Amino acid sequence: MSGNYSIRSFQAKDFDVIHDLNKQEGWDQLVEKKEETFHGWVNSEPALVLMHNDEIVGYLRGLTDGSVSLFVCELLIRSDYRGQDLGKKLIEKAHSCYPGTRVELLATSKSEGYYSQQSFRPYYGFRKTAEEFV
Repeated sequence: MSGNYSIRSFQAKDFDVIHDLNKQEGWDQLVEKKEETFHGWVNSEPALVLMHNDEIVGYLRGLTDGSVSLFVCELLIRSDYRGQDLGKKLIEKAHSCYPGTRVELLATSKSEGYYSQQSFRPYYGFRKTAEEFV
């Protein structure tokens, strides 16, 4: 990556910036459940942050079995850094850690176009929140 960009593993000290990025994006469930979201980061692999100089400008949090599936839970690039293929670089970096896996993710109607441009194909899935099980 050019322009003083780098990708590194998440560290606990990064979480406040990640939390702020979630707020800026309007990802309210992650923001409202700050403690749970932090624990999710600590227990996730891969958990990557995108740095520009010394500033976090994006991230990817995923889960994998290491052999079959790599699931991208969240991928976020700060709005003023979008359009530079930085999300693609994060996905490629995560996949390079587990090159034999398929990459799966969920998209919203806002992000569907981006993933289609990256040659991801749609598949069918369902979701139920923890509160819906109560």
